[in-house]
Amino acid sequence: QVQVVESGGGLVQPGGSLRLSCAASGSTRSINVMAWYRQAVGQQRDLVASISSGGITRYADSVQGRFTISRDNAGNTVYLQMNSLKPEDTGDYYCKVDYFPGPWGTTIPASWGQGTQVTVSS
Repeated sequence: QVQVVESGGGLVQPGGSLRLSCAASGSTRSINVMAWYRQAVGQQRDLVASISSGGITRYADSVQGRFTISRDNAGNTVYLQMNSLKPEDTGDYYCKVDYFPGPWGTTIPASWGQGTQVTVSS
């Protein structure tokens, strides 16, 4: 079992920056992709950025060029550097951990953190 804990959210003015962190602990050997999702009030939870165990990154069009996802060498912590923040970036940010298949190709359910709130407002 893996525990996922996010941190780093807060209130920031438009144009400002924040850095989110997500730490996975426990049985982390089989972690593959780590990702950040955002959920605004009344909206669905959407992918913001992801990074694979091999370092391949993906970004939502809305954050391309402003956000950077990175991962530590141990592969258990993922960061989201958010620059040039806009009011529309406001929401709860969740970290998701996906795993490599288990024995005999079994699918291991993803793990989610509890979320950290980001508010971009003047």
